[in-house]
Amino acid sequence: MKTYIYMVRHGDSPKEGNERTRGLTKKGIIDACRITDILQKEEVHAVISSPYERSIMTVQELAGQIGQKVMVMEDLKEITFSSRDKRIHDNELLPLLKKSFSDPNFTLPGGESDADCQKRSIKVLKEIIKTYRGQKVVIGTHGVVMTLMMKYYDSKYDFEFLLQTSKPDVYKMKFEGEELVEISRIWDLT
Repeated sequence: MKTYIYMVRHGDSPKEGNERTRGLTKKGIIDACRITDILQKEEVHAVISSPYERSIMTVQELAGQIGQKVMVMEDLKEITFSSRDKRIHDNELLPLLKKSFSDPNFTLPGGESDADCQKRSIKVLKEIIKTYRGQKVVIGTHGVVMTLMMKYYDSKYDFEFLLQTSKPDVYKMKFEGEELVEISRIWDLT
């Protein structure tokens, strides 16, 4: 029985603000509408998201279109580098990400390692696959946690892959039972 998981990386969000409450920019809102248009054709059964506002906003319209609410799951949140909810600027973040992908147990005080982030997010993903067996589920997510979930199944999803992703981005994961058989990108940048 085939189960499809659509990993939807959130749209563009403001560069400043709280990690949990940052929404989407105008571009992010427009792209969220495009995602809805693309995924409506996929006949999705459920929409689940990280608790972060930008992820919820990216998939919220789709949930409404299929007559559902976005189900929020805390363990789908982005990796945490510190106990603060303040956004880390890209010039500080990139070296941290590179180090964390080369050393999965690397962590800063108050943060979590890639290994811990992957463990918590994969546990949720496996529960979703069991619960929605034979169905199509959208997961509103983030770049690092999405990459780590995909890397669990195939090591080619690494730091270099993460750098190639866009905001937003959409990857379709096809499962036979609990085995991943295919990943394809369905977001078109044009």
